Amino acid sequence: MMIGSLTYGTAVVLILLKALFLATHATVDGIFTNHLLVQLHEGAHDEAHQLATEHGFHSARKLPFGEGLFHFYPQNTHQRRSKRSLRHRQHLEKDRRVKKVLDQEGFGRQKRGYRSIDEIYIKMTDPLFSKQWYLINTGQADGTPGLDLNVAEAWGLGYTGRGITIAIMDDGIDYLHPDLASNYNAEASFDFSSNDPYPYPRYTNDWFNSHGTRCAGEVSAAANNNICGVGVAYNSKVAGIRMLDQPFMTDIIEASSISHMPQVIDIYSASWGPTDDGKTVDGPRELTLQAMADGVNKGRGGKGSIYVWASGDGGSYDDCNCDGYASSMWTISINSAINDGRTALYDESCSSTLASTFSNGRKRNPEAGVATTDLYGNCTLRHSGTSAAAPEAAGVFALALEANPNLTWRDMQHLSVLTSKRNQLHDEVHQWRRNGVGLEFNHLFGYGVLDAGGMVKMAKEWKTVPERFHCVAGSLQDVHKIQSGGKLILTISTDSCQGKDNFVRYLEHVQAVVTVNGSRRGDLNINMTSPMGTKSILLSCRPRDDDAKVGFDKWPFMTTHTWGEDPRGTWVLEVGFQGDEPQRGALKEWTLMLHGTQSAPYIDQIVRDYQSKLAMSKKEELEEELDEAVERSLKSLLSKN
Repeated sequence: MMIGSLTYGTAVVLILLKALFLATHATVDGIFTNHLLVQLHEGAHDEAHQLATEHGFHSARKLPFGEGLFHFYPQNTHQRRSKRSLRHRQHLEKDRRVKKVLDQEGFGRQKRGYRSIDEIYIKMTDPLFSKQWYLINTGQADGTPGLDLNVAEAWGLGYTGRGITIAIMDDGIDYLHPDLASNYNAEASFDFSSNDPYPYPRYTNDWFNSHGTRCAGEVSAAANNNICGVGVAYNSKVAGIRMLDQPFMTDIIEASSISHMPQVIDIYSASWGPTDDGKTVDGPRELTLQAMADGVNKGRGGKGSIYVWASGDGGSYDDCNCDGYASSMWTISINSAINDGRTALYDESCSSTLASTFSNGRKRNPEAGVATTDLYGNCTLRHSGTSAAAPEAAGVFALALEANPNLTWRDMQHLSVLTSKRNQLHDEVHQWRRNGVGLEFNHLFGYGVLDAGGMVKMAKEWKTVPERFHCVAGSLQDVHKIQSGGKLILTISTDSCQGKDNFVRYLEHVQAVVTVNGSRRGDLNINMTSPMGTKSILLSCRPRDDDAKVGFDKWPFMTTHTWGEDPRGTWVLEVGFQGDEPQRGALKEWTLMLHGTQSAPYIDQIVRDYQSKLAMSKKEELEEELDEAVERSLKSLLSKN
């Protein structure tokens, strides 16, 4: 079931949207801006531009979401609010054509994986394909041969991303670059930082705005033109959405970017998010949440927009479950590994990460980075961070969509779980484990590194997964104290809404909506164990987070580690402090939300490889269906006797 197609499901989602909005809105100090969200009465839509100029604004732009919503923006988009602009707002509110006026608060968003000018390699004259170890790893830069995205197999099957458009939501792209120009989709591009259709990066002396151009080259750089390297999906189209180059972010800009031309754009790639400083808890605001929900419900003709998100660059000091974008059910959160399979030093770990690709973050070898396009027709070997990982994933998904354009946003997540591989990924802290249905996962790498060849082969014959349902499995609202030296252990026993229309039998995402605070938020540690015994680390310690006031307010911690499991039974939540100093706190709410299907998602899928995760999962489903059928028969016989 698509979100919102049932009354109950709609209610659950609206509750979640409101909870996450309240949680994120309360944790960040705002900046007052001259940007307004204005709702006009029905007969006044055509007068929006005139109305804006009458009240001191430069113009108005109709928003693609909501009824009668417009973005009123000033001439100088970087300017903060003055007393004069406050008067403009007050007069606007009194205009008979205006139904509602809402301020746009400014907040911070940070590019992930940015490297300084000293690390940028500019004057590349030779093709870089042999340096693109993440495409085909033969041991370049002291890497591990075979540890790559396996794009060669996908290309060999004829899939290169043709007919698919990927939007890079960033600081703009150099669409005049000779390695990008032939694949640039001008129709699907827009500049929300300057409100015009030309998302070219703003010039700076230090090339700070090279981020989006580098990401674009990873996905869609043209092949066989003797320029730079090759994109993962080198025949795909790339759109530039410039939205990350202003002093502050607003909800309108984010929502507009995420909802821009969803019937033309197939995949949205985001290599940014809240500040990766190890002490920020933040996520999308109300409009952006609604835009995401609309995207997965209505985008691509109802199949759903694919949102790919970089998991974050806060390293061991941060936790990507504190990032409401990366931890959203509607995004595919991607982490990274370096060319020998180790984690990058900046990698954040969390239970919401679905899969991984590649970047650099340990080695000093100048060829161990990601080779791609750079500003003004140049090339670079130095792109890195999870910024580099997300576009690689977007490229792989473009190959899968070419193989099967009917894939839904949920199909893409299922394919990521089933075809990603452990390969030779390893971490010293987080070991590989199996969940209750035998799927191997890692707290850092998710279900493994994406395998383009494996994904397109499975995608070709893939049958859309069954309807999706949502169940509020239980909620504890009493205050429970937490002390250092011990753990608070709570349980919720659930039948997963069995016997109701929204029964969930096979899990996809699980959310623990938690309200908790403590004398030091960074020392809090939260684990949750499923009825089938899978433990998810919902929150690990963040040494730089000294918050003692805000805590987490209805924050939806998410895990993908229980994918495919039966949620019926007892769930266990463990909350405690880890640190040198004694701390105290209180948990005020734990609401357990289950998302998944009633019928087995893989039972009708075609199996070609009998050693695959799909084969194992299908066998598990068949055995469970048989066991349940026998149990029903026995109960029927006993009742008759």
